[in-house]
Amino acid sequence: MRIAIAGAGAVGRSIAQELLENGHEVLLIDKSPKAIKVEMVPRAEWLLADACEISSLDDAALERCQVVVASTGDDKANLVVSLLAKTEYGVPRVVARINHPKNEWLFNESWGVDVAVSTPRLLSALVEEAVSVGDLVRLMTFRQGEANLVELTLPDDAPLGGERVGSVRWPRDTALVAILREGRVLVPTPDDTLEAGDELMFVASQDVEDELAELLSAR
Repeated sequence: MRIAIAGAGAVGRSIAQELLENGHEVLLIDKSPKAIKVEMVPRAEWLLADACEISSLDDAALERCQVVVASTGDDKANLVVSLLAKTEYGVPRVVARINHPKNEWLFNESWGVDVAVSTPRLLSALVEEAVSVGDLVRLMTFRQGEANLVELTLPDDAPLGGERVGSVRWPRDTALVAILREGRVLVPTPDDTLEAGDELMFVASQDVEDELAELLSAR
């Protein structure tokens, strides 16, 4: 994929390095000359420009991008980049960084955002995930709350322990996407058996989370 990243600070460069290692084409955009550190990500394209301006995005050929990542340290800039990417260039996937939790409500479809990533929220969710057994933890929200990535560690006395994945009547709009077991990532099949201590990863709609938590909870 061709991916444009607005914001070439530490966050943007880290994202770029990961994407390049996965074989993608990456363009880093930043308006600050100090941020243009080509030697730190030499395989990326670089553009010294303001990503909030149409002329800059024309120069970036944003219409050829499959993904745009708005990763600056300014929430206002990230919203503008997201809106322009979606409405002016029809970018299929727009991912935006939220710097301040109070602004989270703005990062939705009306601003062109497909996925919003809030570092404080993600960190708190990961803390919960690390210490919680038997509690459903929301890790990430997709499409403004229409679907969430949630995790639950199956407790020892969970009613589903020993059950086959295919025999469980999961709530509607729920998909078990991965089982983490003893350091391995398992792609679940109908014949796999659920075991105590499994970390279960689901994509589920928000309105069935309580039903899912009740199904998986201990007796």
